[in-house]
Amino acid sequence: MDNNKEKSQLNGIVTEALPNTFFKVKLEGQEDELLTYLAGKMRLHRIRVLIGDKVIVELDQYGGKGRIVKRL
Repeated sequence: MDNNKEKSQLNGIVTEALPNTFFKVKLEGQEDELLTYLAGKMRLHRIRVLIGDKVIVELDQYGGKGRIVKRL
């Protein structure tokens, strides 16, 4: 697998918390909400994400879900 590909990262705000560490995030400059999940390092270190937090989201290449990689 080629890990050198740059992934697009966008800022967003968490609008809803769902079960199993899924979240709905409203991305900056877009009106739609994106279904996202926590990255492995955030789960490992038990970083809490709450409604209203600003986060950095990596977008999937195929347009499915996003991954929350950092809480700002």
